[in-house]
Amino acid sequence: QVQLVESGGGSVQPGGSLRLSCVASGYTSSTYSMGWFRQGPKKREGVATIDNDGSTIYAEAVKGRFTISLDNTKNTLYLQMNSLNPEDTAMYYCAADEATISDMVEPLEEYEFDYWGQGTQVTVSS
Repeated sequence: QVQLVESGGGSVQPGGSLRLSCVASGYTSSTYSMGWFRQGPKKREGVATIDNDGSTIYAEAVKGRFTISLDNTKNTLYLQMNSLNPEDTAMYYCAADEATISDMVEPLEEYEFDYWGQGTQVTVSS
């Protein structure tokens, strides 16, 4: 059974940085995508996705500020978030699926992912 556990959330001032982590266990497929999603007052939205080939895709709102990466030796997904602003305040979720980005129709949409973590809260305020 696949389990995803996020950590690294917290409170930060505008302009600050945070790094989120997601440790995956129970995953046996050789192909996969892992993504970060967030949910604030509106619907859950995709932030960034990476697959086992190293391909990445980012939401326009975070391009140039956020970086998604994967450490296969630690089974850990990361999201480095820089230049944070209040609009980035949300619960951040880690997700995984056996499909690669090229296999997905919409790799930033939650319906593409089968496995989900419980989330970690990020709050950006002064």
